[in-house]
Amino acid sequence: MAITGLPPDTDADIARVTEALAMITPRWNVRIMLALSGPPLRYSEIAAKVSWLQNGQLHPKLQSLCDAGLLQRTQHSPRHVTYGHTDRGAALLPVLPLIVTWAEKHLEQTDRPLPAIEQIEDSLTLLTRRHAAAILWVLKSREEVSGRALARIVMPSSDWTNIYPPLRQLVADGLVDTDGLGQPYRLSASGEGLAPVFGALSAWSAGHPLAQADRHPVWGRPGAEPTPERWVSNQSRLPAPATAPAPVRAGQTPALTWQNRDLFSHSATARPKAALPAGGPRR
Repeated sequence: MAITGLPPDTDADIARVTEALAMITPRWNVRIMLALSGPPLRYSEIAAKVSWLQNGQLHPKLQSLCDAGLLQRTQHSPRHVTYGHTDRGAALLPVLPLIVTWAEKHLEQTDRPLPAIEQIEDSLTLLTRRHAAAILWVLKSREEVSGRALARIVMPSSDWTNIYPPLRQLVADGLVDTDGLGQPYRLSASGEGLAPVFGALSAWSAGHPLAQADRHPVWGRPGAEPTPERWVSNQSRLPAPATAPAPVRAGQTPALTWQNRDLFSHSATARPKAALPAGGPRR
């Protein structure tokens, strides 16, 4: 069933990306995925890595990630159960550095360098607002669109004025620009900068290699050469996982690829309550 007035292929593309974002956005999901970026772990080992979760919070999170197909639960014996990434879950992890790279360039600056995990969580908050993906998709493909025309495309079965609350939010977030009341809307530089993120999410959700992101019909950059990006706050915190763990020889202890402290390379001081100086989309 169509959710927008866009062509069926585009509509399905947006729906898949929205669903992919919904899998990882709930609180702690990305941190749990990162905690499992090495070999499969027992429940107690995972709990030690995400020790801030209270009793009873971890199991539902693991179950939801298993239900989403990102993690798998393996019962070796009645008393030996491990959790690890599925192939689909492992394939999603390389998208996270793209989100961090975007956040480093386009989110407003704070008074302290932020760990990569916080950059990801702040970015996901912006990208999962209601109708955000569909609005950004249309503006990317059509450059400038009036509010009324945008409403006919994004929410064809609703009153056209319902487009303005999500549009105002995207403008406030710094992802969309307009010259004023009654003027058309367009992507900001920050919105345009989401191309690698949406392209990769689209490729992943369609079951394609992430290398195909540059060929996306809306967000792609045909002929573009991939250039390595420098991570400002946390370059080494989210290494792209190998497609499979290296084989472990008998008697050898496998090396973990992630440590709990890696999520927090800076002291976790409280965010300031005062408004932060402008430097990009709001956090």
